Amino acid sequence: MSGEGKVVCVTGASGYIASWLVKFLLLRGYTVHAALRSPDEASKTKHLRELEGAKERLHLFKADLLEEGSFDAAIFGCHAVFHTASPVIFNFHDPQTDVLDPAIKGTLNVLTSCSKAPSVTRVILTSSIAAVVHSERPRSSHVVVDETWFSDPDFCKKKMKWYALSKTLAEEAAWRFAKENNIDLISINPGVVLSPMLQPTLNESVAIIAKLINDVAIAHILALEVPSAQGRYCLVDTVAHMSQIVEMLRQLYPSLTLPNKCADDKPLEPTYKISKEKSQGLGIEYTPTKVSLRETLENLKAKGFISL
Repeated sequence: MSGEGKVVCVTGASGYIASWLVKFLLLRGYTVHAALRSPDEASKTKHLRELEGAKERLHLFKADLLEEGSFDAAIFGCHAVFHTASPVIFNFHDPQTDVLDPAIKGTLNVLTSCSKAPSVTRVILTSSIAAVVHSERPRSSHVVVDETWFSDPDFCKKKMKWYALSKTLAEEAAWRFAKENNIDLISINPGVVLSPMLQPTLNESVAIIAKLINDVAIAHILALEVPSAQGRYCLVDTVAHMSQIVEMLRQLYPSLTLPNKCADDKPLEPTYKISKEKSQGLGIEYTPTKVSLRETLENLKAKGFISL
């Protein structure tokens, strides 16, 4: 097992991507420090405690994104840190308080704790494709987006894309801090993630599918274990308009009652391509969107969130 004898920290460990990350890390022999806001809340940690290897190698730590120094204990003595904790909220009262501050200040708090721990050799940041594609740069079927693209904060503000703004500013702050403090940082930039859920509650990205009726965890681990890994990694199999997702759902489940048109009459935004060259060079293999979609819906059905 490649992780035997190594200790790593996962922030926001009870989340959607993070839960799978913890699962695979434990299976590979790592000891995992899971940093959580509410480690004593059984409903948030039961699925983690039941993972194979958890009894022997999973340790829960209390930490809050907005509390300076709260990640020190979880990160102390760790070989690497996976920072996945960040709000994925699309309905909120105040974008600054509810989305921007936890994402940006939280990222800097985690990195500050990393800078205090000489044992940390690499930090893997879970960013988002939202920190890549939102700008005035034209996108069409002939355009290929890659890791050199960065979202424009001013554009995000103008369009009130607060989640995209939070991921963009958090990633920018992370790269600055990493450079100033000599931290080996890698960012993983996935799109909407489709796969079965380990946690018992519905997360915002999967809820989008649930309302209409590539698992990235391994990529995070490869970003740690491949010595040559560096920089950013876009993780998107397919760029699809929601109408195309609806059509896939209709093909998979003909009996479902699904929308026949968009909520407004605006022309569909052109789709584009996102380069897979760098991520595939890391060893990442993509699950076809249709396969992930079916697995996600079957999982949602099994957990009682939808009926098919």
